[in-house]
Amino acid sequence: MPERRTSASRNTAVDRTGGFTAEERAAMRERAQELKAARRLEKDPQEAERAVLAKIAELAQPDRAMAERLHSLVRTHAPSLSPRLWYGMPAYARDGHVLCFLQPGGKFKARYATLGFTDRAHLDEGTMWPTTFALTQLGAEEEARIVSLLRKALG
Repeated sequence: MPERRTSASRNTAVDRTGGFTAEERAAMRERAQELKAARRLEKDPQEAERAVLAKIAELAQPDRAMAERLHSLVRTHAPSLSPRLWYGMPAYARDGHVLCFLQPGGKFKARYATLGFTDRAHLDEGTMWPTTFALTQLGAEEEARIVSLLRKALG
């Protein structure tokens, strides 16, 4: 007869076979906290922006510099988007739904940050188009491309 596994043994097996990393588990915990705070932050957009700026201030360089510049670009060129936290990352939403976000490279020990757009963004081009972009630095050329993507994403 096969051995019956308890939930504890299943969890242990998952961890041994490549389950969630410590960084992924931390992001999920952050998201749970964000969901609890969401109602309060939705009622006070300034508090939501302060939360995003505080999260950006916690980032190590070069992620912090890119996040600060991205925040400035969004606030200047897409003022209809509301800053918010999403899985512990700076994000920008329209009508309560995240449109774009910055995943700092340090968050998951990646070699680059990622600017991502959700399916709410109108970036469609034919039957296949990019929705995430690797960032190692933000110069004038990258900033111009981000502004263009923001405008297109907003439709």
